[in-house]
Amino acid sequence: MASPTGPTRTPAKLHQGADAEGGVGDSPLRPDGTLKVTGEFAYSSDMWHEDMLWGCTLRSPYAHAEIVSVDTSEALKQAGVYAVLTYDDLPAEVKKYGLEIRDTPALAHGRVRHHGEPVALVAADHPETARRAAARIKVEYKELPVVHDEASALAEDAPLLHPGRDDHHAPHVPHPNIVHRQPIVRGDVASAAERADVIVTGEYEVGMQDQAFLGPESGLAVPAEDGGVDLYIATQWLHSDLRQIAPVLGLPEEKVRMTLSGVGGAFGGREDLSMQIHACLLALRTGKPVKIVYNRFESFFGHVHRHPAKLWYEHGATRDGKLTHMKCRIVLDGGAYASASPAVVGNASSHAAGPYEIDNVEIEALALYTNNPPCGAMRGFGAVQACFAYEAQMDKLAAELGMDPVEFRQRNAMSQGSVMPTGQTVDAPAPVAELLRRVKSMPLPMEKQWENVGGRADVRALPGGLSNTTHGEGVVRGVGYAVGIKNVCFSEGFDDYSTARVRLEVVGGEPVAVVHTAMAEVGQGGITVHSQIARTELGVTRVTILPADTQVGSAGSTSASRQTYMTGGAVKHVCELVREQVLRRGREKFGTYHPAWATAELLLEGGKVVTDGGEVLASLVDVLGDEPVEAEDEWRHRPTVPFDLETGQGFGHVQYSFAAHRAVVEVDTELGLVKVIELACAQDVGKAMNPQAVVGQIQGGTTQGLGLAVMEEILVDPKAKVRNPSFTDYLIPTILDTPTIPVDVLELADEHAPYGLRGAGEAPTLSSTPAVMAAIRAATGKALPRVPVRPEHIVEA
Repeated sequence: MASPTGPTRTPAKLHQGADAEGGVGDSPLRPDGTLKVTGEFAYSSDMWHEDMLWGCTLRSPYAHAEIVSVDTSEALKQAGVYAVLTYDDLPAEVKKYGLEIRDTPALAHGRVRHHGEPVALVAADHPETARRAAARIKVEYKELPVVHDEASALAEDAPLLHPGRDDHHAPHVPHPNIVHRQPIVRGDVASAAERADVIVTGEYEVGMQDQAFLGPESGLAVPAEDGGVDLYIATQWLHSDLRQIAPVLGLPEEKVRMTLSGVGGAFGGREDLSMQIHACLLALRTGKPVKIVYNRFESFFGHVHRHPAKLWYEHGATRDGKLTHMKCRIVLDGGAYASASPAVVGNASSHAAGPYEIDNVEIEALALYTNNPPCGAMRGFGAVQACFAYEAQMDKLAAELGMDPVEFRQRNAMSQGSVMPTGQTVDAPAPVAELLRRVKSMPLPMEKQWENVGGRADVRALPGGLSNTTHGEGVVRGVGYAVGIKNVCFSEGFDDYSTARVRLEVVGGEPVAVVHTAMAEVGQGGITVHSQIARTELGVTRVTILPADTQVGSAGSTSASRQTYMTGGAVKHVCELVREQVLRRGREKFGTYHPAWATAELLLEGGKVVTDGGEVLASLVDVLGDEPVEAEDEWRHRPTVPFDLETGQGFGHVQYSFAAHRAVVEVDTELGLVKVIELACAQDVGKAMNPQAVVGQIQGGTTQGLGLAVMEEILVDPKAKVRNPSFTDYLIPTILDTPTIPVDVLELADEHAPYGLRGAGEAPTLSSTPAVMAAIRAATGKALPRVPVRPEHIVEA
């Protein structure tokens, strides 16, 4: 059996030696930045191991079908094939996994529930051999009726996709095909509606968006001499993967050792398992390292997507522009398996009213089991869908009242001390009105930029771009605004914590901080921020970030805008523990030589122990000597509670973040083509830990919201089959589609958070989509209740 050594070109090594200077509030170079820009960074798909096999997955061509038989004999006959596995070959009693509900089989058994579900695995000495062998597996299917929407899911004769489910959500849902349901009731909607001078309603729809990360799912499993396995994997949460993988392998968790490999983007799509269990199964069966890399087509089937949604809203307001009430119903399509749907329902319902003060609400949100592709975590996590709807409603109300849409929003904007529909008081800055004011006051881009000095149109700057569809005829400009609210960190009573281990030692005659966490670096810049925190707290220049793995405690998921707050908070906390030990040792060594050791407040700065007045007492090198100081601990945010399952009341969220956008678009009203000219953003981040990275996060989230507005959608036909699993047909914004994105960053500290920071990654994804749609409506006069908007929606009568 192969030894438990790692693969060659392990990308973890590239995370070490973060020597660039810069503490909290600076913008040092990312230690992995140059390697990524030059193409030298090793992603998980680049890994290689001596005597390595290649794994391949056979997937179902049907969305719902009975598996009558599986014949692997022809595949096993093919030269170069080492193993072919089906459900019957799974080694343990536990054969399912899941983030919140264990409902997903490692390999399909009895029936398949969605197009592309894994049915069998092959390991061979070449990837093409593995693919050819998989094609020779004969599976006999009997198609079953497809559940594809709410009507078919909740019909009296609807097929039950998970009969006999025993998860903790089941007793609280009225139908087995409902994954989870969360109502929120506060105040008296009926009497408030009687006081309303204006009532507007709307039905809205959000399509299925893909995370569209550029690095495909990939990893390498290496069998170990102790009967365990070492897995090198691109993921968002090592310990969650471990918790799900080990039982299916029939191994204790300590025998499944996981190390983060280079991650090429995530956005929620790597929070669920993809090929992790499959690679390990093949490695343990063959006794050889097994690598699996999805191609782009398979990647669309290998991860969850953003929940498509249908939303029904009603809002009332008085003549002077004050909201009286709102009620809504949000139906999320969860697809074939639960994934993170229960938490997404909680987020959608608790943010359904938006960043506005509304005393009277009736909210219902639910997620369905269907035979559509599984849906789960994606940037914005339920709040995106709600924001699109409630912001369209704000514009409708403003129009009915004859008010400026920004002024109307400001009149109803929440602030610190406002109460959410869940009864939770917002006890940190909530500068909603100020963000709107700032984004509105930004200078507008020049009109008709596509006209050059000679008066002829530069077609590259027009809707349709280089396709030369127009020279300016029928092109109309529109401006729209939106603002959104998003929670930060895990919610509803989840035991959300992060672990850090920090060592301070002397290397080469100077003090070096070594930081070890299991945080998944997926491009958000966490390793840079951890270096900045260590420099700030320990007064050193050199910081080494060790590879993320399961040899240290969990850091939680790189999602929910939580890593800087949580793992950054853990690093700060443990650095403080290390600092206390250093000062204690310094007092023991040098306390008799200077009274300040006992009487002054001491700091670590510039590699020295200094008083708060700047007097140097000793160098860290002298204090440490040959004995490093090390500490490890878990760190938690303040506790939350689950929402009441009848009323939705409860302190469910740790923190809220806010962003506002102004979109400027030009629309060819004859052809239905849209060009976004500018997407200005104002956002409160509490504390800009790395200002340049913060702006990058805001611009990235804004671009992803733009994609949802005008182009990104996975198309699923009436038989629940995916029609466009490729970047040829699933379109994402390129540099030619991305507008100017000016950013105004506020820093209003949250006293409950480390450094006062506020999670920044998700909020801009919320408000960018409805801002673009508001601008298109302003240009066209059309209602446009669906995203992504298509040309036919704009030009239809």
